[in-house]
Amino acid sequence: MNQPAPAEHRLLTAEREQRILDLLRDGQVMSVGQIAAALAVSGATVRRDLQSLHERRLLQRVRGGATLNSLTRAEPLFQDKESRNSDAKERLAARALDFIEDHDTLYLDGGSTLLMLARRLEARKDLTIVTNSLMAASVLMAMPHRLILTGGEFRPLARTLTGPLTASVIQNLHFNKAFMGTIGFTLEDGMTTTDPGEAFTKEQAMRRANQVYLLADSSKLGVPSFARSGSLEDIDVLITDAIGSEFRTALEERGVEVVLA
Repeated sequence: MNQPAPAEHRLLTAEREQRILDLLRDGQVMSVGQIAAALAVSGATVRRDLQSLHERRLLQRVRGGATLNSLTRAEPLFQDKESRNSDAKERLAARALDFIEDHDTLYLDGGSTLLMLARRLEARKDLTIVTNSLMAASVLMAMPHRLILTGGEFRPLARTLTGPLTASVIQNLHFNKAFMGTIGFTLEDGMTTTDPGEAFTKEQAMRRANQVYLLADSSKLGVPSFARSGSLEDIDVLITDAIGSEFRTALEERGVEVVLA
Protein backbone atom coordinates (compact mmCIF):
# COMPACT_ATOMS: atom_id res chain seq x y z
CA MET A 1 0.00 0.00 0.00
CA ASN A 2 1.36 3.38 -0.94
CA GLN A 3 2.05 5.69 1.99
CA PRO A 4 0.70 9.27 1.79
CA ALA A 5 3.29 11.88 0.98
CA PRO A 6 4.60 14.01 3.85
CA ALA A 7 2.45 17.08 4.46
CA GLU A 8 5.02 19.53 3.19
CA HIS A 9 4.96 17.88 -0.23
CA ARG A 10 1.22 18.31 -0.55
CA LEU A 11 1.60 22.08 -0.93
CA LEU A 12 3.68 23.57 -3.69
CA THR A 13 6.31 26.06 -2.56
CA ALA A 14 4.31 28.98 -3.91
CA GLU A 15 1.21 27.79 -2.05
CA ARG A 16 3.12 27.43 1.22
CA GLU A 17 4.61 30.88 0.84
CA GLN A 18 1.18 32.40 0.24
CA ARG A 19 -0.18 30.61 3.32
CA ILE A 20 2.72 31.99 5.39
CA LEU A 21 2.01 35.54 4.24
CA ASP A 22 -1.68 35.05 5.04
CA LEU A 23 -0.80 33.88 8.57
CA LEU A 24 1.32 37.00 9.11
CA ARG A 25 -1.17 39.34 7.47
CA ASP A 26 -2.44 40.93 10.69
CA GLY A 27 1.08 42.09 11.56
CA GLN A 28 1.87 39.69 14.36
CA VAL A 29 5.17 37.92 14.93
CA MET A 30 5.02 34.14 14.51
CA SER A 31 7.68 31.61 15.41
CA VAL A 32 8.94 28.91 13.06
CA GLY A 33 7.21 26.34 15.25
CA GLN A 34 3.86 28.13 15.08
CA ILE A 35 4.01 28.38 11.29
CA ALA A 36 5.11 24.76 10.94
CA ALA A 37 2.19 23.61 13.11
CA ALA A 38 -0.31 25.73 11.16
CA LEU A 39 0.87 24.33 7.82
CA ALA A 40 1.65 20.79 9.07
CA VAL A 41 5.19 20.96 7.68
CA SER A 42 8.64 20.62 9.16
CA GLY A 43 10.58 23.48 10.75
CA ALA A 44 13.30 23.10 8.12
CA THR A 45 10.75 23.65 5.36
CA VAL A 46 9.43 26.77 7.07
CA ARG A 47 12.93 28.19 7.53
CA ARG A 48 13.69 27.76 3.81
CA ASP A 49 10.43 29.43 2.86
CA LEU A 50 10.99 32.31 5.30
CA GLN A 51 14.48 32.91 3.96
CA SER A 52 13.20 32.97 0.39
CA LEU A 53 10.42 35.43 1.29
CA HIS A 54 12.86 37.58 3.26
CA GLU A 55 15.29 37.78 0.34
CA ARG A 56 12.42 39.02 -1.83
CA ARG A 57 11.56 41.58 0.88
CA LEU A 58 8.10 40.10 1.40
CA LEU A 59 8.58 39.67 5.16
CA GLN A 60 11.02 40.54 7.91
CA ARG A 61 12.97 37.76 9.63
CA VAL A 62 13.22 38.06 13.42
CA ARG A 63 14.91 35.73 15.86
CA GLY A 64 13.12 32.39 15.68
CA GLY A 65 10.40 33.51 13.28
CA ALA A 66 9.07 36.27 11.04
CA THR A 67 6.74 39.25 10.77
CA LEU A 68 5.32 41.40 8.00
CA ASN A 69 6.34 44.49 9.95
CA SER A 70 9.08 46.44 8.21
CA LEU A 71 12.07 48.10 9.84
CA THR A 72 10.04 51.30 9.89
CA ARG A 73 7.43 49.91 12.24
CA ALA A 74 4.66 52.47 12.62
CA GLU A 75 4.22 54.18 15.97
CA PRO A 76 0.58 54.47 17.09
CA LEU A 77 -0.99 57.60 18.53
CA PHE A 78 -0.42 57.98 22.26
CA GLN A 79 -4.07 57.35 23.17
CA ASP A 80 -3.97 54.16 21.10
CA LYS A 81 -0.81 53.00 22.88
CA GLU A 82 -2.54 53.23 26.25
CA SER A 83 -5.25 50.79 25.19
CA ARG A 84 -2.89 48.22 23.65
CA ASN A 85 -1.78 45.42 26.00
CA SER A 86 -2.92 47.60 28.89
CA ASP A 87 -3.13 44.73 31.41
CA ALA A 88 0.45 43.66 30.66
CA LYS A 89 1.67 47.26 30.85
CA GLU A 90 0.04 47.74 34.25
CA ARG A 91 1.82 44.63 35.52
CA LEU A 92 5.13 45.95 34.20
CA ALA A 93 4.58 49.28 35.94
CA ALA A 94 3.69 47.59 39.22
CA ARG A 95 6.81 45.41 39.04
CA ALA A 96 9.02 48.38 38.18
CA LEU A 97 7.81 50.19 41.29
CA ASP A 98 9.42 47.43 43.39
CA PHE A 99 12.82 48.70 42.24
CA ILE A 100 12.17 52.30 43.32
CA GLU A 101 13.03 53.39 46.86
CA ASP A 102 12.29 56.56 48.81
CA HIS A 103 14.75 59.40 48.01
CA ASP A 104 15.77 57.94 44.62
CA THR A 105 16.76 60.17 41.72
CA LEU A 106 15.03 58.84 38.61
CA TYR A 107 14.84 59.39 34.88
CA LEU A 108 11.41 58.55 33.47
CA ASP A 109 11.16 58.02 29.72
CA GLY A 110 8.12 58.69 27.55
CA GLY A 111 5.49 56.11 26.59
CA SER A 112 2.28 54.61 27.90
CA THR A 113 3.94 52.04 30.18
CA LEU A 114 6.07 54.72 31.82
CA LEU A 115 2.97 56.86 32.29
CA MET A 116 1.42 53.98 34.22
CA LEU A 117 4.56 53.87 36.37
CA ALA A 118 4.38 57.63 36.96
CA ARG A 119 0.85 57.24 38.35
CA ARG A 120 2.20 54.79 40.95
CA LEU A 121 5.01 57.01 42.23
CA GLU A 122 2.87 58.62 44.90
CA ALA A 123 3.59 55.41 46.84
CA ARG A 124 7.20 56.62 47.33
CA LYS A 125 8.58 59.61 49.25
CA ASP A 126 10.97 62.42 48.36
CA LEU A 127 11.82 61.39 44.80
CA THR A 128 13.66 63.56 42.29
CA ILE A 129 12.22 62.76 38.87
CA VAL A 130 13.62 63.96 35.56
CA THR A 131 11.44 63.29 32.51
CA ASN A 132 10.99 64.24 28.87
CA SER A 133 7.36 63.08 28.96
CA LEU A 134 4.71 65.78 29.17
CA MET A 135 2.13 63.11 29.95
CA ALA A 136 4.14 61.87 32.92
CA ALA A 137 4.81 65.45 34.04
CA SER A 138 1.08 66.23 34.04
CA VAL A 139 0.61 63.40 36.55
CA LEU A 140 3.72 64.07 38.62
CA MET A 141 3.06 67.78 39.07
CA ALA A 142 0.24 66.87 41.48
CA MET A 143 2.64 64.86 43.67
CA PRO A 144 5.08 66.27 46.25
CA HIS A 145 8.17 64.95 44.44
CA ARG A 146 10.81 67.20 42.86
CA LEU A 147 10.12 67.35 39.12
CA ILE A 148 12.54 68.42 36.37
CA LEU A 149 11.74 68.57 32.65
CA THR A 150 14.47 68.05 30.08
CA GLY A 151 13.36 70.75 27.69
CA GLY A 152 13.73 70.06 23.99
CA GLU A 153 11.61 69.97 20.86
CA PHE A 154 8.00 68.86 21.36
CA ARG A 155 7.14 65.65 19.55
CA PRO A 156 3.33 65.54 19.25
CA LEU A 157 2.96 61.83 18.43
CA ALA A 158 4.63 60.69 21.67
CA ARG A 159 3.99 63.90 23.65
CA THR A 160 7.65 64.04 24.60
CA LEU A 161 10.51 66.55 24.47
CA THR A 162 13.32 65.23 22.30
CA GLY A 163 16.42 65.97 20.26
CA PRO A 164 19.74 67.77 20.84
CA LEU A 165 18.22 70.50 23.01
CA THR A 166 17.58 67.90 25.74
CA ALA A 167 21.32 67.24 26.11
CA SER A 168 22.13 70.48 27.96
CA VAL A 169 19.94 69.38 30.88
CA ILE A 170 20.50 65.62 30.86
CA GLN A 171 24.28 65.79 30.55
CA ASN A 172 24.49 67.88 33.71
CA LEU A 173 22.46 65.48 35.85
CA HIS A 174 23.00 62.02 37.32
CA PHE A 175 20.32 59.38 38.01
CA ASN A 176 20.26 56.42 40.38
CA LYS A 177 17.90 54.66 38.01
CA ALA A 178 16.49 55.24 34.53
CA PHE A 179 13.22 53.63 33.48
CA MET A 180 12.95 53.38 29.72
CA GLY A 181 10.41 52.40 27.09
CA THR A 182 10.89 51.26 23.51
CA ILE A 183 9.04 50.60 20.25
CA GLY A 184 11.15 47.55 19.37
CA PHE A 185 13.76 45.35 21.05
CA THR A 186 15.98 42.74 19.38
CA LEU A 187 19.23 40.95 20.15
CA GLU A 188 20.80 42.36 17.01
CA ASP A 189 19.88 46.04 17.42
CA GLY A 190 18.92 46.41 21.08
CA MET A 191 16.36 49.18 21.64
CA THR A 192 14.86 50.87 18.59
CA THR A 193 12.29 53.59 18.04
CA THR A 194 10.67 55.43 15.15
CA ASP A 195 12.28 58.85 15.59
CA PRO A 196 16.02 59.75 15.63
CA GLY A 197 15.40 62.68 18.00
CA GLU A 198 13.68 60.36 20.45
CA ALA A 199 16.55 57.89 20.10
CA PHE A 200 19.09 60.64 20.85
CA THR A 201 17.37 61.62 24.10
CA LYS A 202 17.04 58.01 25.27
CA GLU A 203 20.76 57.43 24.73
CA GLN A 204 21.67 60.58 26.64
CA ALA A 205 19.57 59.57 29.64
CA MET A 206 20.93 56.02 29.85
CA ARG A 207 24.51 57.29 29.85
CA ARG A 208 23.79 59.29 33.01
CA ALA A 209 22.18 56.44 35.00
CA ASN A 210 23.67 53.92 37.41
CA GLN A 211 20.98 51.35 36.57
CA VAL A 212 18.82 51.15 33.46
CA TYR A 213 15.47 49.34 33.52
CA LEU A 214 13.71 48.65 30.22
CA LEU A 215 9.94 48.15 30.42
CA ALA A 216 8.83 46.27 27.30
CA ASP A 217 5.80 44.04 26.95
CA SER A 218 6.15 40.91 24.86
CA SER A 219 4.75 42.54 21.70
CA LYS A 220 7.96 44.63 21.51
CA LEU A 221 10.37 41.69 21.71
CA GLY A 222 12.03 40.42 18.56
CA VAL A 223 10.68 43.25 16.38
CA PRO A 224 12.93 46.14 15.29
CA SER A 225 12.00 49.72 14.52
CA PHE A 226 13.78 52.47 12.58
CA ALA A 227 16.31 54.24 14.81
CA ARG A 228 18.59 52.52 17.28
CA SER A 229 18.20 54.04 20.75
CA GLY A 230 20.30 51.80 22.99
CA SER A 231 22.39 48.64 22.91
CA LEU A 232 22.04 45.55 25.09
CA GLU A 233 25.06 46.79 27.02
CA ASP A 234 23.08 49.89 28.05
CA ILE A 235 20.40 47.82 29.80
CA ASP A 236 20.73 46.26 33.24
CA VAL A 237 17.21 44.88 33.71
CA LEU A 238 14.43 43.98 31.25
CA ILE A 239 10.96 43.92 32.80
CA THR A 240 8.47 42.09 30.57
CA ASP A 241 5.35 39.96 30.77
CA ALA A 242 6.54 37.01 28.66
CA ILE A 243 9.69 35.98 26.81
CA GLY A 244 10.93 32.95 24.90
CA SER A 245 13.54 30.79 26.59
CA GLU A 246 16.14 31.29 23.82
CA PHE A 247 15.70 35.05 23.87
CA ARG A 248 15.96 35.11 27.68
CA THR A 249 19.09 32.97 27.74
CA ALA A 250 20.75 35.14 25.10
CA LEU A 251 20.00 38.30 27.10
CA GLU A 252 21.25 36.82 30.36
CA GLU A 253 24.45 35.72 28.65
CA ARG A 254 24.93 39.37 27.64
CA GLY A 255 24.46 40.54 31.23
CA VAL A 256 20.81 41.64 31.08
CA GLU A 257 18.68 40.50 34.02
CA VAL A 258 15.17 39.45 32.96
CA VAL A 259 12.29 40.06 35.37
CA LEU A 260 8.81 38.75 34.63
CA ALA A 261 5.78 40.73 35.75
